Amino acid sequence: MKILRRLFIGLGALIAVLLLAVWIVMPPVNVPLFEPPAMDEALVSDRLRVREGYKVSLFAAGIKDARVLRATGGDHILVTSPGTGRVLILYSDDDGDGQSDGNDVVLEGLNGPNGIDLLNGFLYVAEEDQVGRIAFDGRQTSGTYEILVKDLPGGGNHWKKTLRIGPDGLIYVAVGSSCNVCEEGDRRRGTLLQYQLDGSGERIFATGLRNSAGFDWSPNDGQLYATDNGRDLLGDEFPPCELNLVVDGGFYGWPYANGARIPDPDLGNDKQSLIANSIPPVFDFPAHNAPLGIVFLQSTIHRPANMGGAAIVALHGSWNRTRKDGYKVVSLHWDEAGIRAQDFLTGFLLDGDVIGRPAEVAEDHQGNIYVADDFANAVYRVTRAPESA
Repeated sequence: MKILRRLFIGLGALIAVLLLAVWIVMPPVNVPLFEPPAMDEALVSDRLRVREGYKVSLFAAGIKDARVLRATGGDHILVTSPGTGRVLILYSDDDGDGQSDGNDVVLEGLNGPNGIDLLNGFLYVAEEDQVGRIAFDGRQTSGTYEILVKDLPGGGNHWKKTLRIGPDGLIYVAVGSSCNVCEEGDRRRGTLLQYQLDGSGERIFATGLRNSAGFDWSPNDGQLYATDNGRDLLGDEFPPCELNLVVDGGFYGWPYANGARIPDPDLGNDKQSLIANSIPPVFDFPAHNAPLGIVFLQSTIHRPANMGGAAIVALHGSWNRTRKDGYKVVSLHWDEAGIRAQDFLTGFLLDGDVIGRPAEVAEDHQGNIYVADDFANAVYRVTRAPESA
């Protein structure tokens, strides 16, 4: 018994030492671990604050795992739900109460649908491992769901795929990394891919993008901008998350560099030439804020003059910080001094309490802005305040 007891004591001491080592090497996980309170209009009114000249309302509640948003020609809102395998339509607010007039399932039985876009009567969908399309009349689908691209790399840390159709009429798909930091076995990981509309002609458009979950083209200069999530486990304040100006053939540093060509301590020490030729971000978000969806405002209806050319970005919020940060929506503004960020929609985080995590943003043809929240299972609508319209 004494030997057995000593063995247990020794084992316990070993476990304690290992836990201490992990605690020193890895910062504490600091994420919202419990279900948020049911989102309702009272909670939105109490907690959420939007920039002056706007008002925010709860457009739709109970939309499980609400993620990517796209507005239809009739200003209905499509929303993907990767966790349920569905794409839903949220009908426009025709009765003027600030909420969707209901919703329906447009597609179901998909494998982690995330990115969507609309073109020429088709709804394009990026699933975890493939891209498909189906005829869509603005309210419902018809016909057969056609697989355009097969065998995309799935699984891993960043398995959700973002899809957009560019001004050039080509499909762009962001494929995130499988890991925090590593040299990938599949060269399509950590890239932006490009395809013809029928799914042919796959080519790697840009590399070194760890997890560019959101990208859009600026109406001001036609250039492509993408958010990117910096790696974890290097402390509270490093590395920054990024906004990148993405060009054909560009390399953006991951996994060998972080931020403005700063060598990665794990993989960058002998990659000086690669790092020197990488393209640094054009704007830094705070570390671990996790910028996801981005949309450049296009509509001039009900838009304040100071929002012209602005981009709206959803910050999903930190997990790898001792104090939570992010959990809000910001606007980005371009001027002679560069790019600056302003708070646009806040209140999801208050004194360490998290009630929501913005994941995606979209704009309809009337200039209304929508925000998806995959933590509170909600979609919010931001409109001009009556006195400012």
